[in-house]
Amino acid sequence: QVQLVESGGGLVQAGGSLRLSCAVTGRTLSRYAMGWFRQAPGKEREFVARISWSDGRTAYADSVKGRFTISRDSAKNTVYLQMNSLKPEDTAIYTCAGKVITGAYDYWGQGTQVTVSS
Repeated sequence: QVQLVESGGGLVQAGGSLRLSCAVTGRTLSRYAMGWFRQAPGKEREFVARISWSDGRTAYADSVKGRFTISRDSAKNTVYLQMNSLKPEDTAIYTCAGKVITGAYDYWGQGTQVTVSS
């Protein structure tokens, strides 16, 4: 019923920018938080950023603070991750996920590849 579809990944040079999108269908988001996670080859998945749908409050991993911005568009049921000043170490598969505020992340997208070249 609930589907998350990411888009916007690609290949970019170090210092460049990308904007990832996650379109959500099948569920109202008024009580949800949306998050972005990433997983590099041979590494565990790590938290990147999250946003509360109702009030827009955000949180970020220390590694991306000041460079990445998470936002949402309620009219489009879409969450975005604006990534600036990209570094090679940002290379990973980026996946969006959703959760009720009181629960675990229970809906996950397929992921989109971000590759940052030196």
